[in-house]
Amino acid sequence: MSQVTPTLEQIRNFEGKYPKQLWSLFTIEMWERFCFYGMRGMLTVFMVTQLGLGDKEANLQYGAIQAFVYAFTFIGGVFADKILGFQKSLIWGAATMIAGGLVIALSPSETGFYIGTCFSIVGTGFFKPNISTMVGQLYHEGDSRRNAGFSLFYSGINLGALLGGALMIWVGKNHSWSIAFALVSVAMTISLITFLATRKNLGPIGLSPFGPEVPVTKRKMLEVATYLGSLLCLPLVFVLVKNSRYTDLFMYIIGPATLVWLGWEMRKFNREQNKRIGAALVFIFFSVLFWAFFEQSGGSLSLFALNNLKPSLFGLGMDPNVINNSSNSLFVILFAPLVGIVWVWLAKRKAEPNSVVKFGLGFFLLGLAFMVFAWTKAFAGPDGLTSLEVFTLGYFVITFGELCLSPIGLSLMTQLAPTSIQGLMMGMWFLASAYGQYVAGLLGAGMSTADPNAAALVKLGAYTDGYKQLGIYALIAGVALVAISPLVRRLMKGVH
Repeated sequence: MSQVTPTLEQIRNFEGKYPKQLWSLFTIEMWERFCFYGMRGMLTVFMVTQLGLGDKEANLQYGAIQAFVYAFTFIGGVFADKILGFQKSLIWGAATMIAGGLVIALSPSETGFYIGTCFSIVGTGFFKPNISTMVGQLYHEGDSRRNAGFSLFYSGINLGALLGGALMIWVGKNHSWSIAFALVSVAMTISLITFLATRKNLGPIGLSPFGPEVPVTKRKMLEVATYLGSLLCLPLVFVLVKNSRYTDLFMYIIGPATLVWLGWEMRKFNREQNKRIGAALVFIFFSVLFWAFFEQSGGSLSLFALNNLKPSLFGLGMDPNVINNSSNSLFVILFAPLVGIVWVWLAKRKAEPNSVVKFGLGFFLLGLAFMVFAWTKAFAGPDGLTSLEVFTLGYFVITFGELCLSPIGLSLMTQLAPTSIQGLMMGMWFLASAYGQYVAGLLGAGMSTADPNAAALVKLGAYTDGYKQLGIYALIAGVALVAISPLVRRLMKGVH
C-alpha cells in the first residue's frame, strides 16, 4: 500500500507532545552532528600532532575553519529560501559532505585535509540551517509545545555529537586518522538514506519555494546552476581556509552584507513583523558572544585536554580528549528532555521565564563553568597535569547554560521570522555561530603560549588565567541581557 502524503494542517494537528515527523528529523540530524562534532573534536589535535602546527596557529586555523562552516549555513539558507527548497538543499549538502569525508580518508595529508574540509564546509552550509527550519514548520504559530520539540531535537543533535565526539577522536589517536575521517562518509550516507526513506511524511514542508507560475525548465536551470556554482566556489574556499589571514577580510564583509540583505527583505514586512526581526537580531548578537566562549571546546579546551589533564576519571583510565569531546553531549542527552518538560510544565502554570531571561541565565551558567575550568589550576601538580574530574564538572555546568540558549534560539528564529525569510534568519543564527567560532579562535590563540614547546605548567597557567577572564565577561553579558529584557520583550510582540 502506498504511503499517503499528509497535508500541512494534518502534520500540525498532531496529538501528544511531539509530531511523528520529529523522530525522523531527529535521526537525520543525529548522524550529521556525529560528523560535525567528530570533525570538530579532531581538528586541533590532528593539526598539532599530524600537520605540525603550534598551539597558537592551530587555534587560529580552527577558528577559521569553523567560522566558514557556519558562515556557509547563511548562504545555504538563502539558496534554500530562494531556489532549492529545504529538502533538495539537505540532499545536496549530505552528498557534498560524504565526498568531503572520502577525500580526507583517502589522502590524510595537509592538502587532502584542506580539500576535504572545503567540501564539508559547503555541504554543512546546505544541510544545517534547513533541517532546523523544517522542525519549526511542524508547529502552528503559538504552539507551546514548540520549545519542547526543539529540546528533543537538540537531544538528537547531541546523541550524534556524543557518538562522533567520542568515537572519531579515539579512532584517530589510537588507530587510524583515515578511518576516523571515513566515518564522516558512513554516517552521512545513513543520514541521507533515512531522509530519502521518510521525506514523504513531511508533506509540503521544504518543497520548492517557486510558485506554479514559474516554468519547470527555469526551476531546473536555477537548481543546476546552484549545484555547479557551489562546486565552482570550492577553490576559493580552499584559498580562504588554507590562509587564515583571509578570514578577517571575509568576516568583515559577510556580516555587513548579511545585514544589508536583511534590510532589503524587511521592506516587504509591516511594522510589527520588523520589530520581531529586530528582537531576533538582539538574540543573534548575544549568541555571538556565547559561542565565542563556548566553542573553546574545539580549540583551547581541546589542546588543554591534550596537554594538561590526567588520563584518569574517578580512578578509571580515560582519554581526556574523549571527555572533552563527548561529556557535554552526554549531559545534554540526559537533561535536555527534562529541561524541555520543565518549560512546558511552567508554561501551563504561566510561570515560564521569557526567552530573554533564559538567555541571561545561559550566560550566568556559562560564566560559572569557565570559573570551574579556571579552578582546575588549584589541582595541578608540578608536571602541569590537573584534575579531569573538575574539568568534567565544568562541562556539566556549561551544559545547562547551553540548554537555556541554543534550543531556545533555534525555536525563536522560526517564531520571530516571517515564513518567507525563515531560511535566511536561521542562516543568520548560524552565521552568528560563525562569528562566535572566529572570535573563539582569536581568544584561544590569545591564551596560547607563544612557544609551542613551553612546559605543560606554563600552558596550564596561560589557559586557566584566560578562562577566568572569559567567566567574568560572560557574567557581565548575562547582567546586560536581564537589564534590557523589558525592551526586547516589547519588540517580540507576544512571542514568549
